[in-house]
Amino acid sequence: MMENVKYRADGDALVIELSGHIDSSNAAAAEQAITAARESGSFSKVTVDCADLSYISSAGLRVILRLKKAIPDTCLTNVSTEVYEIFDMTGFTEMMDVQKAYRVLSVEGCEVIGQGANGKVYRIDPDTIVKVYLDPDSLDDIHRERELARTAFVLGIPTAIPYDVVRVEDGSYGSVFEMLNADSFAKLLIKGEKTVDEIASMSIELLKTIHATKVDPKTMPDMKAVAAGWADYLKDYLPADQWEKLCALIKAVPDDDHMLHGDYHLKNVMYQNGESILIDMDTICHGHPIFELACMRNAYVGYSSVDRSVVQGFLGIPYDTAKELWGKMLKLYLGTEDEAVLKDVEDKAELVGITRMMRRSIRRMGLDTEEGRTFCEFCRKRFTELLPKIDTLTF
Repeated sequence: MMENVKYRADGDALVIELSGHIDSSNAAAAEQAITAARESGSFSKVTVDCADLSYISSAGLRVILRLKKAIPDTCLTNVSTEVYEIFDMTGFTEMMDVQKAYRVLSVEGCEVIGQGANGKVYRIDPDTIVKVYLDPDSLDDIHRERELARTAFVLGIPTAIPYDVVRVEDGSYGSVFEMLNADSFAKLLIKGEKTVDEIASMSIELLKTIHATKVDPKTMPDMKAVAAGWADYLKDYLPADQWEKLCALIKAVPDDDHMLHGDYHLKNVMYQNGESILIDMDTICHGHPIFELACMRNAYVGYSSVDRSVVQGFLGIPYDTAKELWGKMLKLYLGTEDEAVLKDVEDKAELVGITRMMRRSIRRMGLDTEEGRTFCEFCRKRFTELLPKIDTLTF
């Protein structure tokens, strides 16, 4: 067996391990070894492990092409950054599955500076943050978030774009961002560097920029469809008449091609050199702002409706501060001090928010736990109070 090529069978899959340099001096010998490997059994799939491959020339690339032609289900794994650049530059990444080798890092003891439904954001050092995804099989989500972030950035939204993907020691994947001298809005408030009024003003200034941005609806999810899914989930939990009205209210919300963040709160905005920068972009979507306000209300007061310590654990601020901040932000967003107008929009946001919270609680805590039953019962009672008052979710 050629020293640069080793192989083993894994059921109907062939695993080929390449090492060192594959170039014009040894490409022919490498191909002979690969052909021998391929003919050693009946294989429907080939995985080429490039963990120890340090260089491959055009001659070596042609060997890979012929291998793929012989067995179309061929992929390359554990490709170093340097070798990946060769595959990428020559178009291989568009012709076949080429998977990078990800460097491994630890987040043990690191500060959590942001979190959302799909992951947590850690500060690794003064210059670097990493978003760690909760789902260990999250590579597709990482690439999707990167594309959403790029789309938002091109449209003029100040957002951090990840420059690397890593493996975390527990087996999860993470996206790495460079954030020099950046603190989250939550940290600025906790450290006393910004007041509640200042944070509210900064938050709404950025939020209005987001909501004023038109997008191609095909490039990101429709939040109305997402909210309809929340409602559908509750069909067997709510009385039929309430469920039907809820579905009708959501369906009647006009389609809207303006951007929403989808998870907008203090820990998902960083402040760097006088500029507010969005992070956690996997929830970027489009739709009517009532859906954004509903998610915001949940973050600041909704999830703390039964246990007011929840927001302290989530955002790091007391419930009273969170409630004050939410109230100020709603006034700034609507541009009014009119209590009747504010109450009308808040009720609508609360109704949509409760829909999401009930679904989340049933799925995560379940109705078989005391915590789950208590929270869902609170939500259902409040939902029953609100629903008769609301004939439209728009404002």
